[in-house]
Amino acid sequence: MGQASRSQNAVCGTELLISTLDGSWDLVGTLLHQAAIIIFDNQSTVAIQIGTDASTIWRTFPAGEALVLDLRDKKAEASNFGFAQGTSFFAKGSAGANQFSISYIYASEV
Repeated sequence: MGQASRSQNAVCGTELLISTLDGSWDLVGTLLHQAAIIIFDNQSTVAIQIGTDASTIWRTFPAGEALVLDLRDKKAEASNFGFAQGTSFFAKGSAGANQFSISYIYASEV
């Protein structure tokens, strides 16, 4: 017999935001829940590097670029694939008022 389906609600996680960079790796924030959909948004006028370990570049975001990752499976359910609760993100870019945000939605079972 197949696994019973479960109902889930989408819940908005607290936005992770950094407004000032110092030229080295700076903590943007830490996920409080496993992300089902995550949005990376470079709101500055310079390129910003992003990583999860404060030393390895995962991706360099050109000025003004945003990226949306939908980590759900084809049935729109949050799967076990994604950025886990407790994942920290770090940013590196030119020193100054350079803003980068990470917004996410997570699934909460009903």
